[in-house]
Amino acid sequence: MLRLMLFRHAHADHPAGIDDHARPLSSRGLDESRRMGAHLATQSLVPELAIVSTARRTQETWHAASESGGFHVEKIDEPRIYESSAGDLLEVVRAQDPAHKRIMLVGHNPGMERLTAWLVQSGEAEAVARLQREFAVGGLAVLDFEAVSWAELDVQSGHLQRFDTPRSLAS
Repeated sequence: MLRLMLFRHAHADHPAGIDDHARPLSSRGLDESRRMGAHLATQSLVPELAIVSTARRTQETWHAASESGGFHVEKIDEPRIYESSAGDLLEVVRAQDPAHKRIMLVGHNPGMERLTAWLVQSGEAEAVARLQREFAVGGLAVLDFEAVSWAELDVQSGHLQRFDTPRSLAS
C-alpha cells in the first residue's frame, strides 16, 4: 500500500512589490503550519519523503510544520509543483521511487484540489464532504492506494482516509 499526502501551503501574506513566488507566510500561516506539523506527528502522518514547491510560502509551511512536529525527513525542492496542473503533479508523483511508501507534496491550489479530486475513488464521508467544500489553506488530504509502485497511480484509484485543516483541528 502507498500513502500520498497532499499538503496545501498555509495562509500567505500579500506584501506590496513582492512577486507571487516570493510571497511569505503571514503570522496566521505560521501558526497554521505549526499546528498542522504537531498534528502530523501525533497522528503518525509523517512522510518518508516531502516534495516541496520552491515557492517561499510552501518552503516556510514545510519548515514550520516539520520543526513543530519534531520530524526530519528527506526533502526535495521541486519547481514543477509551483503553478502546476493536476496532470503535472500526478507526473511528479508517478516518477517517485516505490521504496518510499509515504510521500507528501507541499503545494498550491488549484492543482492540489484538482489532483485530489482526480485520484479519489472512495473515502471517509466527513473528509470527502469537507474536501468538496474547499481545499483550504493549510489543508492535508491523505490518500491510500492499493499499488506497489507510484507509476501505477491512476485517476480514481485512491481512498481518501482523511482531510484535515487547521480549522478542523480547532473544532
